[in-house]
Amino acid sequence: MISKNQVKAIRQLESKKFRKERGLFVAEGPKVVGDLLEKTSAVTIVATDEWLQAHLTPAETEVVCVSDDELRRTSFLQHPQQVMATFRIPDLQTEPLTAAKHAIGRLCLALDGVRDPGNLGTIIRIADWFGIETVICSHDSADSYSPKVVQATMGSIARVKVIVADLCALIDALPADVPVYGTMLDGDNIYQTTLQNNGLLVMGNEGKGISPEVALKLTHRLLIPNYPPERATADSLNVAIATAIACAEFRRRE
Repeated sequence: MISKNQVKAIRQLESKKFRKERGLFVAEGPKVVGDLLEKTSAVTIVATDEWLQAHLTPAETEVVCVSDDELRRTSFLQHPQQVMATFRIPDLQTEPLTAAKHAIGRLCLALDGVRDPGNLGTIIRIADWFGIETVICSHDSADSYSPKVVQATMGSIARVKVIVADLCALIDALPADVPVYGTMLDGDNIYQTTLQNNGLLVMGNEGKGISPEVALKLTHRLLIPNYPPERATADSLNVAIATAIACAEFRRRE
């Protein structure tokens, strides 16, 4: 049975303020919780007897057995799935010079003002699929450990390192031979451009794209062309879809 105070403590973690104060985030469902438990221990697990009977839980983790009705009252999901858990938020704030090291010798994603939690979570999942180990978010991007983002990653948050840094300072800290790519409507056709298998790939805000300050620092502007080019079409692609297309093209070239 779960107490009212326990329910309140978990529900408060929907707020960035309380996540920051307590250093905790919430994950829900067997897939997301299971992936995270493979990498780290939970602080608290709230689960039905059915889930608990099928899983071992670490001795240091607080375990609360709940009914389906109690889980519904605690969950952030419309249709809860047997288990939810709280985990410690890793240190996200990173100095530009340290963040820059992630783009040396490998492909790294940088998100410039991506505000939608669903987009951010999906991009983290895309990064996981394409073997991109680090996603660097600007300070004005969505909180990567909000319940909506964590859920949208479908467990990929356990395998992808997400850090927060000043993107302009990060780019300035990169060695001169590290390419900085960005998707722009005035860019060169991505399918006809030479791409390296390392560097920084910058994706911009859902409405405004890459900020002017960051755009000035790009070494390669990339366009994902519409087809056929002469046909009237949508103004732009969703940022998560554009990220998937760009990552797929980078990996195809290897």
